[in-house]
Amino acid sequence: MNDDLAALSARIDRTNELLHRMLAEVAKTPSTHAIFVDAGYLYAAAGRLVSGTEDRRTFDVDTEGLIEALIDKARTIFADSRLLRVYWYDGARRRIHTAEQQSIAELPDVKVRLGNLNANNQQKGVDSLIRSDLESLARHRAISDAALIGGDEDLVSAVEAAQGYGARVHLWGIEAPEGRNQAEPLLWEVDSQRTFDLDFFKPYVSRRASAVYEAAATRPTRDDVRFVGAQIAAKWLAARGREALVELLPGHPYLPGSVDQDLLVEAEGLLQYSLRGQADLRRALRDGFWEHLRTQY
Repeated sequence: MNDDLAALSARIDRTNELLHRMLAEVAKTPSTHAIFVDAGYLYAAAGRLVSGTEDRRTFDVDTEGLIEALIDKARTIFADSRLLRVYWYDGARRRIHTAEQQSIAELPDVKVRLGNLNANNQQKGVDSLIRSDLESLARHRAISDAALIGGDEDLVSAVEAAQGYGARVHLWGIEAPEGRNQAEPLLWEVDSQRTFDLDFFKPYVSRRASAVYEAAATRPTRDDVRFVGAQIAAKWLAARGREALVELLPGHPYLPGSVDQDLLVEAEGLLQYSLRGQADLRRALRDGFWEHLRTQY
């Protein structure tokens, strides 16, 4: 009898030891977050908020700048977490990337996932893609937090699936001029809610008639844009000093949304050329900005 109790006690001690080891490993594992964007919702809601219409033909979206701003916002909210990536869900006919979707897919830390687009330009299959990714990432413990930008009630099952594996789902919405643009059942299911207002989207959404710069006759080269980025970096450093530089460096290769927007506007003024939608030139601009700053550290 004593032998049986001793054996049982040994097994309990072994189990407790393994549990403590597991908890220690979990404690050492950094938290990870991902951003899931229903592009259809984002374009429609942001367009209505800024330009008063959901008609994509009437407004432009600086998608690259907006994604950078969302990444920067997530870095602030999930301060002790690292970004896995941004998942960008959109529709396309026969699931073939458009030129804009291809430029988004080329951005660092962004994964474009395409549903179909029917004859009425309605997305089909996007919700199921979001659910599949959310559930899979949560099941494999690849993420601890998910920022979901969308409003469709069909996303409730995606939220429930991720939560069932222990992930926390945070719903990010876009301010609606009237009423709500997110389904109430979706609002009830998530772990937290956050709404972005007009001021957040104004730098990235604009009416086409109010474009500040028309495309120049000659497109600047990447080297030209990189040099302008370095010029602006030198000016930025002179105005703010090394303390601001030290604060900025840990975020490399990303820039805070306000810094990135100021960089874009000033570069367009110097170049007299619009960089909106010019993913390769935008990257060259940031590269030049960062290269100069890093040489000064």
